[in-house]
Amino acid sequence: MTKEKTISQKFIKPTREEAMAAVRTMLAWAGDDPNREGLLDTPKRVVNSYEEFFSGYAMNPYEILNKTFEEIAGYDEMIIIKDIQLESTCEHHMAPILGKAHVAYIPNKRVVGISKLARIVDVYGKRLQTQETMTVQIADTIQKVLDPKGVAVVIDAAHQCMTTRGVHKENSTTITSRMLGIFRTDYRTRSEFMNLINN
Repeated sequence: MTKEKTISQKFIKPTREEAMAAVRTMLAWAGDDPNREGLLDTPKRVVNSYEEFFSGYAMNPYEILNKTFEEIAGYDEMIIIKDIQLESTCEHHMAPILGKAHVAYIPNKRVVGISKLARIVDVYGKRLQTQETMTVQIADTIQKVLDPKGVAVVIDAAHQCMTTRGVHKENSTTITSRMLGIFRTDYRTRSEFMNLINN
């Protein structure tokens, strides 16, 4: 059973008013007065921000990738989208994950609009995440919908749960990868991809 199905069957989303009340509780817990002038509109602002931060829950990745093109003049080489801006949120500390994603696939008689690959990164990025899970979700969804000869995803991101709290290692980043199809079985294809995203 997928995570999304589990959520839909067991989870009832709170109302906007309940969410704002929760923010007021957190403000008070932090040690401030939620009724002082500077904080009066903070619950509304936080809820508005969360609607953007977690907009991925309302997006369907399969619908985004559904429209493909078969008039590709026999193109069968690697397609790479480099340096896709990634903004996500750590599900353990609710701190930002900020970095870049590199996504590649080798088409099998059909391609998808390149902006759609960036949107898939947003779909899974705009959710509570671990970087490992997000990397797998992006790659597996592209593989399942497009059925290409292979998919490669590399994410390089800084986790503010580690840079601004805890061990405070501000210059560290985390790199994760997922290789499917020919990217997994052919080291030359994998090496070409890695060379292209690093140059």
